[in-house]
Amino acid sequence: MKRDSIPLKVLFICTFNMMRSVTAENIFRDDPMLEVKSAGIHPEAVVKVDEGLLEWADLIFVMEEIHQAFIDKNLNSLNLFKKIICLNISDEYNYMDADLMEILKKRVGTHLDDFFNSE
Repeated sequence: MKRDSIPLKVLFICTFNMMRSVTAENIFRDDPMLEVKSAGIHPEAVVKVDEGLLEWADLIFVMEEIHQAFIDKNLNSLNLFKKIICLNISDEYNYMDADLMEILKKRVGTHLDDFFNSE
């Protein structure tokens, strides 16, 4: 996908959709090359990840391996052939925490650069 094409649909997933994934959504929402959403895996998540969100996304970022395991176990009927990237960001940050924002910008930015430059 080239940067001059339609926006890349990116989904960020954490546990409760209150800290990490929402922070990521807010950081990247103004990028004209991206359309972003966020969700959580917990039954009480603000926005719960579901088949519709996974189908919508072109690229999926999970914060921890447990989030990918949840998708594999509970939503595997989709036979997803989408790239799911684990950012390895533990649940120790508050919403819009400066350290969290720096980590997200660096890790997600690297993957987005790789994605856009691969084609």
